[in-house]
Amino acid sequence: MKERNHPRALPFLFFSEMWERFGYYLMIGIFTLYLKDTVAGFSMTEAESSDLYGTFIAFVFLTPFIGGLLADRVLGYRKSITIGGIMMGIGYCLMSVRDLNMLYLSMFLVIMGNGFFKPNISTLLGNLYNDPEYKSRKDAGYSIFYMGINIGAFICNFFGAALYNMIGWGAAFIAAGIGMFIGIIIFWSGTKHFKHADVIKPASKEDMPLIQIFGLILVPSIIFGIVGYFLFGVTSETNPNGNLIGSDTTDAFILGCVPIIFFYGRLLYKSPEEEKKPIAAMLAIFAVVIAFWAVFKQNGSTLNTWADRYTDREIPAAMVSSMSALQLVEKKEKSTYVKDTFVVMDNQFRIADKSKKEITYPSYFKNMKAEDLPEEGQTVPLFNTNLFQSVNPFWVVVLTPLVVAFFAFLRRKGKEPSTPAKIAFGLVISALSCLVMVGAVYSSQNGGIKSSAWWFISSYAVITIGELFLSPMGLSLVSKLSPPRLTALMMGGWFLATSIGNKLSGVLSSLWDGYEDKANFFWVNFMLLGAAALLLFAMLRWLNKIFKQYT
Repeated sequence: MKERNHPRALPFLFFSEMWERFGYYLMIGIFTLYLKDTVAGFSMTEAESSDLYGTFIAFVFLTPFIGGLLADRVLGYRKSITIGGIMMGIGYCLMSVRDLNMLYLSMFLVIMGNGFFKPNISTLLGNLYNDPEYKSRKDAGYSIFYMGINIGAFICNFFGAALYNMIGWGAAFIAAGIGMFIGIIIFWSGTKHFKHADVIKPASKEDMPLIQIFGLILVPSIIFGIVGYFLFGVTSETNPNGNLIGSDTTDAFILGCVPIIFFYGRLLYKSPEEEKKPIAAMLAIFAVVIAFWAVFKQNGSTLNTWADRYTDREIPAAMVSSMSALQLVEKKEKSTYVKDTFVVMDNQFRIADKSKKEITYPSYFKNMKAEDLPEEGQTVPLFNTNLFQSVNPFWVVVLTPLVVAFFAFLRRKGKEPSTPAKIAFGLVISALSCLVMVGAVYSSQNGGIKSSAWWFISSYAVITIGELFLSPMGLSLVSKLSPPRLTALMMGGWFLATSIGNKLSGVLSSLWDGYEDKANFFWVNFMLLGAAALLLFAMLRWLNKIFKQYT
C-alpha cells in the first residue's frame, strides 16, 4: 500500500471549511453596507451599524466555547458540524429578507451555527493527525487547512460584488447560504474518511460537569445580559437614552461577560498551586490581546467606511472592458440619478427622497477634486467597496510562508522569540498599521480628497504580519500551558478575549463620526495597541519564566 503524506479526509475538510468561510466573509463584507443602505437596507447611521456589527461578531466568537463542549461530550463532531452548517446557511439566506426581526433571527442562527461548526471541524482535523502515520505532519496539515480559510475569504467578495450589482443585496446573501450548503455536502461526501476520528469524550472525574458549566457561566451570563439590555442609567444631554456604555447591546454584552470573567477569576483562585502560574499567565495574555481584536476587527466597520467614502475606487478605463463580466458596477438603468449638475453611477450612494434631495449616505463624489469630477451625463465605474475585504486574506496567503520562514531562520540561529514575545511583537507591528492609516488621512487632507487605495492595502499588509505573529501563537500558547483538565475552558477564555475585542471594535467604530480630524481616530487605535504592547513587554520576563517551566 502506498504511503500517504496526509489523511484522505484532508481535501474534504479543506473544501468544507473553504466554502464555510466563503459564506461568512461574503456576509461580513457587505453587512454594514447593507445596514446603512437607505433604499434596500435599513438606513442605519454609522454608529448604529457599527454597534450592531460589533455585537454580532462578538457573539459569533463567544459561542464556539459551548459548541465545542457539546460536541466533545454529547453530540460528536460530525453531527455538530452539520447542525452548525445548516443553521448558518439558513441564517445567511434569511438575511435576504428585508425585515428587522428577520435580520435578528438570521444573526442568531449564524451566531449559534458558528458555535457548532467552527471549533469542531478544526478539532476533527486534529484528531485525524493523531494517527502515528500522520502525527509528524500535523503542522503542515493545519497550514494547508488555513489556506482553505483564506482562499474562501478572498474569492467570496468578487461573487458578492457581482451578484449585488446585477440583482441586489438579497442575491449576495443567498449566495453566502448556498456556499455554506455546498460545504456541508462536501463534508458529508467524505464522511467515510473521517468517521473514525469522530469520538465522543465523556467527562472524566477531573472535568467540570456540563450542568455546572452551564449553571456557573451560561445562565448567569444570559440573566446579566438581559438586565444590561433593559437597564437604563441616568439620562443626560449627551446620553439621552441613559445607556451605561454606549448602547443597549453594548450594555447587555458587557454585563453578560461579568459572570464569565468572575468564573475565570474564581478558577484561578481555586486551582491547585501547581496550576496557578500557567493559568495566571494565560489570563494575563487574554486580557492584553483584547486590544488587538478591538482594532483588527474594524475591517468590517471603520475600514469598510474608509474604503467606501474616502478611497479612490474608480476603475481605470483600460480595465473596464476586461472586467465587465464581473459587473463590478450596477447597470445604468438601475443606478444612475441626477445629482447637482451631472449624472453619476455610484453603487453605494443612495438618496432617501429625490424630491427633497435628502441625502442620508455620503456621495462618492463629495470629496473629489473639481478637475476629477465627471462631466454631465458621464457614468463612472467603481470597484465595489466589499472587494477591499479580500485584501487581508490575500496578504495572509502571501505573507504566511515568509513569516514561517523567518521564524525557522531564527530557530536555526537559536534566536527564535518565545511565544509570549511573538505576541508582544505582533501588537507592536499591528500598532504600526494605524500609523499607515494616519498617513492616509494626511494624504487625503482629512478626507477632503480621495485617498490612494495603496494606503489601505499597505495598512492591511502591516496588520496581517501582526496577525500572523499573534493569532496562531495564542492558540499554540493555550494548547501548551493549559492543564489537561482545563484545556477546553482555557480555549474558551481565548475566544472570550476575542469576543470582547470584537465588541469593542464596534464601540470604537461607532465613535468615527465624532472625530472631526480622522487622524485622531487612528492615533487612538495606535495608542491602544501601543499601551497593550508595553504592558505585555513589562510582563515578558515573568511570562517567559512560566512558559519555560511548564512547556
